[in-house]
Amino acid sequence: MDILLSNDDGVYSWGLRVIYRQLKKLGRVWVVAPLEEKSTAGHSLTIHKPIRLLKMESGFYGVSGSPADCVYIGIREVMKKMPDLVVSGINRGANLGQDVYYSGTVSAAREACILGLPAIAVSVDLDHRKQKEDKDIHFETAARTLMRLLKEVRLADIPKHTLLNVNVPDVAMEKVKSLKITRQGFRYYSGTVLKRVDHRGKPYFWIGGQYKGFHNTAGTDCHTVAQRHISVTPVKLDCTDHEYLKKLERVFEANASEGKNGRNARAKRASRTHR
Repeated sequence: MDILLSNDDGVYSWGLRVIYRQLKKLGRVWVVAPLEEKSTAGHSLTIHKPIRLLKMESGFYGVSGSPADCVYIGIREVMKKMPDLVVSGINRGANLGQDVYYSGTVSAAREACILGLPAIAVSVDLDHRKQKEDKDIHFETAARTLMRLLKEVRLADIPKHTLLNVNVPDVAMEKVKSLKITRQGFRYYSGTVLKRVDHRGKPYFWIGGQYKGFHNTAGTDCHTVAQRHISVTPVKLDCTDHEYLKKLERVFEANASEGKNGRNARAKRASRTHR
């Protein structure tokens, strides 16, 4: 296999090295990742300034842009061909619920997904209230999960423009309960904005707030990982609310019909008046 590996924690991150060692067993791996941490970068492409590509050790490249930039450049400039698989991770922290829209990790996979390539984002759930060294995080559990997934799921069976978002509890493999296929949940944050003043007396802000929990619904990625199960969620590019779309169609069809009937009635009254 030809595999492109990226992330949002940066080319020097511990999780990237762990998953790289596993993926090398499957074929040739190109690593193209940000030179700096790009967490919560979302799906952004750098189009207003130059991007630097730094060749590092064999097969590793650092990019001065976003995770999506890394996949874009990795395919077109580094590999110069389409890979069989794009993997993003292992992220230091979960990407659950609506976090997938902010996540640089998921965005790297989504950039590949746009090209119709099989793509998988992998993350480890952490309690950010606790300080933990990278060496103590169970990245190996996530890496082994990915390898298991690649044995059980045929890449050709993943629908075009759909990625797999994998979230793994931060526990040893033997303490993981099971792997479950889930749907996207919803997480809550405080939404706090912290205002500060710089040394010149001008205000600046820190945004983000604190994690406040999740909508506790069984079958969602949030609930599943909280129960120490592995969550695998198929995420598609099409964000259309198809159920509401049908409702809107019925509303506008009804309004159009009423409008047509009203025009016909007015036309008949006008005709009788002229007679």
